[in-house]
Amino acid sequence: SGFVHVKNPHLDSMEEDVLYHLDLGTKTHNLPAMFGDIKFVCVGGSPKRMRAFAQFMQQELGLPGAGEDGPDTCAGSDRYAMYRVGPVLSISHGMGIPSISIMLHELIKLLYHAKCQDVTIIRIGTSGGLGIEAGSVVITDMAVDSSFQPRFEQVVLGDVVVRSTELDKDLAEELLTCSREIADFPTLIGHTMCTYDFYEGQGRLDGALCSFSSEKKLEYLRRAYDAGVRNIEMESTAFAALCGLCGLKGES
Repeated sequence: SGFVHVKNPHLDSMEEDVLYHLDLGTKTHNLPAMFGDIKFVCVGGSPKRMRAFAQFMQQELGLPGAGEDGPDTCAGSDRYAMYRVGPVLSISHGMGIPSISIMLHELIKLLYHAKCQDVTIIRIGTSGGLGIEAGSVVITDMAVDSSFQPRFEQVVLGDVVVRSTELDKDLAEELLTCSREIADFPTLIGHTMCTYDFYEGQGRLDGALCSFSSEKKLEYLRRAYDAGVRNIEMESTAFAALCGLCGLKGES
């Protein structure tokens, strides 16, 4: 049907669904009127970056007020920022799996309550490249964990739940085709490794703790490269798992 769906039977029995961290709710806002025609959602870590992206999209789409600041839909909350530009939502998600997971739960419910159809969601942001030219754009075909496996593990009520992290391959190829029109950025498709930590988890030697040698770090990164990893960040497995389960065509 193309509709965004949720997998939570408890929502139907709730008098009101409050999207706490987005400062929205099913009683306080007319979500279908506000967001029903959204077709694209772009998410990224930084509120300032997503505001700048919204300004860029406003200019690209030729909408009035190009270059000006639009209203932040989440201004009543200090967790995330959200800007609407025509059929596009630009939303920040913070840093790391916990932060993006909270945002995605509420974003997916927002799109569900708004009765949105055929939505494409793309995560944009910085990452650490692995064996590629600096400044390259990596289009993720599969998000993998620190063991190079395509899975997202989460403990739910004491049980370990494992979810798939494959992304939309047709969308990845479409984005790669589009990239050929832009000469400024080398672009490739590869695996993205998601870690739970910026320092030790990504093999950095400059954190407050470091329990490994530089030789061990390089050996691990070589194994990651051989497994198909081309960049490293901190959100992709949760992003891929939640989008896939709820019918969102996603890419990172």
